[in-house]
Amino acid sequence: MKSDLTQLFVKIDCIDYHLPNNIETADTLLKENPDWVLDDIKVKTGINTRYISDINETALDLGVKAAEKLFLKNDFQSKVDAIIFVTQSPDYLLPTSACIIQDKLKLSTNCIAFDVNQGCSGFIYGLALSSSLITAQLAKNVLLICSDTYTKYIDKHDRTCRPIFSDGAAACIISLSSTPCIGPFELGTDGGGALNLIVKNSAARISSKQDYIKNKLFMDGSKVFMFSMNSVPDCVKNLLNKAKKKMNEIDLFIFHQASKIVIDNIIRHLNLPKEKVFCNYSRVGNTVSASIPIALKDSINEGILKSGDLVMVIGFGVGYSWGATLVQWGDK
Repeated sequence: MKSDLTQLFVKIDCIDYHLPNNIETADTLLKENPDWVLDDIKVKTGINTRYISDINETALDLGVKAAEKLFLKNDFQSKVDAIIFVTQSPDYLLPTSACIIQDKLKLSTNCIAFDVNQGCSGFIYGLALSSSLITAQLAKNVLLICSDTYTKYIDKHDRTCRPIFSDGAAACIISLSSTPCIGPFELGTDGGGALNLIVKNSAARISSKQDYIKNKLFMDGSKVFMFSMNSVPDCVKNLLNKAKKKMNEIDLFIFHQASKIVIDNIIRHLNLPKEKVFCNYSRVGNTVSASIPIALKDSINEGILKSGDLVMVIGFGVGYSWGATLVQWGDK
């Protein structure tokens, strides 16, 4: 590898994803919650179907399947020298899930492997970390897996969370490039909103209060919505300034697939042409850290994202945290 770090660039080489076999529709919700007004819920979420992992199927399992799909189509299995597993649904508090993935995929034992406990902005953080490993000459080919199974934390009568969240995993290879294809990055955090999207009593901090249900997701939808409206437009504008780009120079925008009401209002705040914003939440749901790479793959499959296009990817949510970067897709 080159010794001049300023000359090292990275790219997303390939992407694939895996969704569970179980599909949940409005009929399922209505059967178990006959008092829900599903038309009103759908107006806000825009989500028609969600994918639900089996009781014994974990984010790690989904991530391995996504990586196996990737390796079937691309000759990278023997070349991976780092694994980053982004999840908030680990198999265990310890050991690190990435270590288990290394063994399941039969990757080299010389492989760097670690987890990142990040949610809706996790793909952006994963890209930043992958880029850092490569430019620091610690790796050449990073397997970045984003996988979450939030549905395991959701009560079946939770009207706020259940109609939105979906399980899924995406895997991609980040590798060396001859030209700059990823960056710059805009990242941020406001931990003051941590309690507005949280699974309490799920690790070492256990509440003595009896009114907290163990291992159930809580989301204050209105506060998370306001956070998104306050942070995402600024994040986009800051990234454009950092990159010295104008809005009309971006060919495609892919936001974290939070819900229809969130993305519609971001589009309105930024005055973006709708045809420049790719969405797949209606058929996939909100897959948390996997939502952006799944949307990237779908936009490629549908011929919307083409080689040479400049795409901005923006993640935001649990933490609170947010992040965005620019990706030059394929060959210039």
